[in-house]
Amino acid sequence: MADTASENVMPGAPASAEPKATGYSWYVLSVLVIVYILNFIDRQIISILAVDIKADLGLSDGDMGFLGGAAFAVFYALFGIPLGRLADNWSRVRLLSIGLTLWSAMTALSGFAYNQTSLTLARMGVGVGEATASPTAYSLISDYFPKRQKATALAIYSSGLYLGGGVSLFIGALIVEAWNKAYPAGGPMGLVGWQAAFLAVGIPGLLLALWVASLREPVRGAMDGTPSASSPTPFREFFKDLVMIVPPLTLIGALLRGPGALVVNIVVAAVIAAFAWWMIGLTGNFAQWSAVGLGYYAVFSWASALRANDPATFRLIWGTPAFICTTLGYGLVALAAYGLAFWSAPYAEIVLGLPKQELAFILGANGAVAGFVGVIVGGRVADALHAKNPAGRILMIIFGVVAPIVPIWIGYTTGNSTLFYAMNFLAGMLGAAALGAAAATTQDLVLPRMRGTATAAFFLGTTLVGLSFGPYMVGQISDLAGTMVDGKPVGDLRTGILSLIGVAPIALALLIHAYRAVPGAEATIAERAAEA
Repeated sequence: MADTASENVMPGAPASAEPKATGYSWYVLSVLVIVYILNFIDRQIISILAVDIKADLGLSDGDMGFLGGAAFAVFYALFGIPLGRLADNWSRVRLLSIGLTLWSAMTALSGFAYNQTSLTLARMGVGVGEATASPTAYSLISDYFPKRQKATALAIYSSGLYLGGGVSLFIGALIVEAWNKAYPAGGPMGLVGWQAAFLAVGIPGLLLALWVASLREPVRGAMDGTPSASSPTPFREFFKDLVMIVPPLTLIGALLRGPGALVVNIVVAAVIAAFAWWMIGLTGNFAQWSAVGLGYYAVFSWASALRANDPATFRLIWGTPAFICTTLGYGLVALAAYGLAFWSAPYAEIVLGLPKQELAFILGANGAVAGFVGVIVGGRVADALHAKNPAGRILMIIFGVVAPIVPIWIGYTTGNSTLFYAMNFLAGMLGAAALGAAAATTQDLVLPRMRGTATAAFFLGTTLVGLSFGPYMVGQISDLAGTMVDGKPVGDLRTGILSLIGVAPIALALLIHAYRAVPGAEATIAERAAEA
């Protein structure tokens, strides 16, 4: 089953020659790209189905924002850390095939949802399953491609994000329209169009999981000349991580650090629960604030465990204002990006009255191209700025905050569909330009051995700040600004989406502080780690 290092070396080449990617390496990469495309189809398809789901299940815009955001994001973020560690210690092929089976099954089960609770549970399952994808794929790619080809291979893999996100809109619209036309009163088992769409994209993943399971597990580290065996006790490490971050196991983790740590953990849990309860009273959205409270309590528990077990890493991440401000500042960029990505299709359908298939095709293509171009160009410009100024990359993140404001305002106040599509493309491209700069900055602020943990902390920011709040904020404000028509609430999506501009001043304040702090923080990494 296992590959060997010799399989990655050309026949007759000197033993000391750098390993090369084989035809099988590119085959594995092709399979992983297909998996990533399906990953984002399953994650994003709820956007184009939102109008139909809302009508059938009697949900508000705030409810839909929760389903498109926190219901998925909190569990994706929490399980990403222990499952990432499991990918370092166990068979990545097995883990990915299990994760793919789980998220595909949960996507298919979404097609049988009959109320908000059942759909929420399915979205949670999708989040847990999809948390296996990138850690396993990144690790497999690193062991199938040499360093000189690794960036290319990872870029090809990452293209699945934009392809899947764009294709999801078109596929969802196509299935809904075709199903509702063929079965206007409901099809087999009473299923309607949006339910059929979930089934249609979920079931193929179960077959793809069998394909993934047939891949060979490469020797870990062989491409770097340091082959190593997997851990003999991978699940012991996995459960250690679970008690660090997944409630209520976090109480066990706190107790293992001592009675004082347990008391602090319980007090913080009570404070977060009280805040969540207060927000539930203000908004009436129990699911959103329960999930967010759970997520932020889990992050506190993880940070507390990190402080006890690895104080140097804690100091360079949680104890470094430059790191925190960069992560939160970009998290607010992500908040606006996720809000637009989820609500642009429902907005075009409800407010502009555009046909579902037309808007899905154009917005899907827009999103794929805009994201790809923005990330690539933004990354190159950020590196050029960094070469001249230690804090230069922060300028690109600030650009990602400021530049989309005018396109968002124009695009979501016009009644012209062509101008709407053009401005939506521009806003997406300009916002995407900040991603590479933010990720690289957080990597520069820690020691090499801490980069995996730094990545986890960075993605906690993008998911628990960006994805958890972006779609929900738009939906909640839409509900608050809406009116009653024939005794039913009708949201004001235009006001909801324009409210995203309001996070820009907060993001700017955080990033200006980061711009001032990054050079000093980067210059003192070793000293601060040694002090800790």
